[in-house]
Amino acid sequence: MEGATILMALSLLGLGGLCAHQRRKLRQLVAASNNHDDEISQLRSRLQAAEQENLRSSALLSTYASVSFDAVILLDEDLRIVSLNGSAARLLESDSAVGRRLDEVINSQDLCDLADLARRETESLDQQLVIGDRNYRVRVRSVSPGGSAHFIGVGMQDITDLVHLNRARRDLVANISHELRTPITRIRLIIEGLFLDADKPKRKASIQSLKEIATETDALLLLAQELLDLSMIESGQAILRLVKTPLKQVFDEAIERLGSQAETKKLSIVSHVPQKLVVLCDADQLKRALGNLLHNAIKWSPPGDAVTITAAEDGDEVVVTVYDNGPGVADDVRERIFERFYQADVSHSGDEGAGLGLAICKHIIEAHGGNIWAEGNSQGKGGHFVFSLLKADADPEPAPVAGAGDERALEMPESANPA
Repeated sequence: MEGATILMALSLLGLGGLCAHQRRKLRQLVAASNNHDDEISQLRSRLQAAEQENLRSSALLSTYASVSFDAVILLDEDLRIVSLNGSAARLLESDSAVGRRLDEVINSQDLCDLADLARRETESLDQQLVIGDRNYRVRVRSVSPGGSAHFIGVGMQDITDLVHLNRARRDLVANISHELRTPITRIRLIIEGLFLDADKPKRKASIQSLKEIATETDALLLLAQELLDLSMIESGQAILRLVKTPLKQVFDEAIERLGSQAETKKLSIVSHVPQKLVVLCDADQLKRALGNLLHNAIKWSPPGDAVTITAAEDGDEVVVTVYDNGPGVADDVRERIFERFYQADVSHSGDEGAGLGLAICKHIIEAHGGNIWAEGNSQGKGGHFVFSLLKADADPEPAPVAGAGDERALEMPESANPA
């Protein structure tokens, strides 16, 4: 650019007054100026390319950080926040975290100590921390790009759900091991007693022993069925098929299935279900839910007593109540008894059951579009479990029902998730 300007000026002035040597020097000066212009132009192009690459890299890093589920925080050597992504901003719950010290924006001395320790370490530090009511896997590392600046990178992964899942798995193994060990041990002892050569059992004693074996076998079968139901529910393989069904028919079949257990405790199951009540339900699933409630009532009822079932219309719903004369449910655990593996009072129940039956009941009833709850024993003696179902001619809110062809996938209710 400058060389071209010089040539233009000289052409206007004219070169005739210059000698050959002066003209040669002038041409060299113009050539050098052109070379200088080329170098400036190349330098300017390189600078523009570098700026474009820097913008691109910044955009990529910003995109990676913003879409990450994990919280990412960049600190300087004084533990002041230089940058953070959206997940970290939500964690810190602060719109002005940049420029502030880490200990000013988060209530976790353990995290601050870990970041401080990283300033003196060359390797990354990994640790599991509890911040508030959440569990985090934290990785902290010191970085010095180019050796001129010192930064600390903090990555935080929320593993609360994973911790709860691992805890639920441990509880599952512990519960199943315990529940299997008791009936299996009893069955083995009874069988050994039957076959002792030194003590030939009489027929009456043998029959009683066989009844005890049958009782323990029923307990094992119930546990296996509950585990299978729970597995089907959580895998999404259980399907609800809704058809118009007489309620009394379903309840009579469920009562008949529990007859042997009631007979063992000399209990009677009294049903007051009108023949006219027709509900929209999956009969097999509803029988399983009622069976779990009846099994629970039989377990808690005193021997020789009665378990009562009533059903009545209430608008578009049918409300069913299962009564027993046991100790009932304390007011403070009315919600918890529907959690998986929860047992209200093993001292009174004989430590029977894995605590899955009521969780499965809740899941089945809610999948039908109804509700289930327990009334506290402060209202009176005995256990009262109540659930509602849609009448066959009602318009269900949870999902449109097309009759016998309607299918609905079953999902585990939130209250039954591991805590």
